[in-house]
Amino acid sequence: MIRRVKTENGWVRGLPAADPRITSYKGIPYAAPPVGENRWRAPQPCADWEGELEAYAFGPIPMQAPIRGNPDDLYDREWHVDTEIPMSEDCLTLNIWAPADGRKDMPVFVWFFGGGLQVGYSAEMEFDGERLARRGIVVVTLNYRVGPFGFLCHPEITAEAPDAPANFGFLDQQAALRWVKRNIAAFGGDPEKVTIGGQSAGGMSVAAQMTCKANEGLFRGAIIQSGTFARPYPMELGLTHGFAEAEETGRRFFDFIGAKNLAEARAIDAVTLRGKALEWEGIHGWGRSFGEAVDGVFSARTSQEWYLQDDRVRCPVLFGATDSEFMSYPPAESREALEAFARSAYGEDAEAFLALFEDAKDKADIRRRGEISAIDLACRLAAAHNARCENPVPLYKYVFTADIPGWDHPGTFHSVDLWFFFESLAKCWRPFTGRHYDLARQMCDAWAAFIRTGSPNGEDSQGKPLPEWPAYDPAHPVCMEFGETAAPRTDEPSAPEAFVLQHHELNR
Repeated sequence: MIRRVKTENGWVRGLPAADPRITSYKGIPYAAPPVGENRWRAPQPCADWEGELEAYAFGPIPMQAPIRGNPDDLYDREWHVDTEIPMSEDCLTLNIWAPADGRKDMPVFVWFFGGGLQVGYSAEMEFDGERLARRGIVVVTLNYRVGPFGFLCHPEITAEAPDAPANFGFLDQQAALRWVKRNIAAFGGDPEKVTIGGQSAGGMSVAAQMTCKANEGLFRGAIIQSGTFARPYPMELGLTHGFAEAEETGRRFFDFIGAKNLAEARAIDAVTLRGKALEWEGIHGWGRSFGEAVDGVFSARTSQEWYLQDDRVRCPVLFGATDSEFMSYPPAESREALEAFARSAYGEDAEAFLALFEDAKDKADIRRRGEISAIDLACRLAAAHNARCENPVPLYKYVFTADIPGWDHPGTFHSVDLWFFFESLAKCWRPFTGRHYDLARQMCDAWAAFIRTGSPNGEDSQGKPLPEWPAYDPAHPVCMEFGETAAPRTDEPSAPEAFVLQHHELNR
């Protein structure tokens, strides 16, 4: 069994996973520590090491709010349970799960965690690559900088490095992809068969990487889970800023922390800087200040417009969400307010919009009749634009509707599908039963098929045909529903969503 691998920086030794036919390698540096002069700088090359690197444990997680392990918080009790997990600014490491039998040219899956670009880490228990690796896939998960450490902008940073002035967390991801390109063959992976994936801000990161043309050749497929958004109605999505606005925020943040210049800000220790950032966040709101900046270098336009950028990295995309995420509603609490909104937003089409709410009398009625998922709308808009392209790429849409057990009766909450496609349910406290495990196997099989071929069709892990999952066609929309089981279903938009889609199309 292969447990020892030579990388460009030195030898790495891994450990048997729970299944000894898989080797896990954890905490491998892919870039130099982003500390001191490297804070707020594009990731720099990793130094070589002597002897063997014992890749036995995850590296420290990125600097972020301390892990509380609060059992009253949904996400804390779901997976943020280790309050003593090491945290450091020196966090640029990755983890690999690979079959240990010596096979070569296996497809590769590179995973970006979510957390609003403010929190998150690759050591979260649900991100276990073993089950995908058992299907003949080399799995890579990685840490990247978050919050002000990863997404602060400032005029001095721009002046110092105009070729990499922002989006350091995205640049970390890009550096990891380049490391994979150079090194993954040593682990049995094929550098020409890389698929990237992520959920929430990780899915947003996938979209961001697609918009960067410098990434051409680094991956050939993309999976966006709950990470692409469009505004059905006026709503605050956050996390994306114009560059001038982001630089001005950086100026004000330096004033807030008492730094007269970039050198002084870099001299502040990481824990103190984190504390000041949390104070700032308490004043200005979570995730409102440090996120994606359209800098004209890494990103020419916001990641949420990935499907409008025809010169992006074009590849098959698998995307979707749970059925209860990021719902948007008309901004009106009364019939009068709804009429005023319709006239302002839709002009001569206002009456057609209002006809959808004929019997709505109060806020509850308006919300119920007008509900639209911001993620679902983005998927449909992407499909509509793709269909108009001269050379459309295959898009595959899914919706997750499974019932989720537990005393908290959480519904299909944001991120719950992670347990399923990683097939890591056994690590969860929830009383999942056999049918949940069956569904997880079906999801993992479909994701594995997509990673192998760019299509979620083919054979499952038992050698049986997967449920047919057609590429998404706006004229005859079909998505894959992961509910009681995995099955395709017709995916017509609701009446208000159809109206908003038509309005978008007429005004594009």
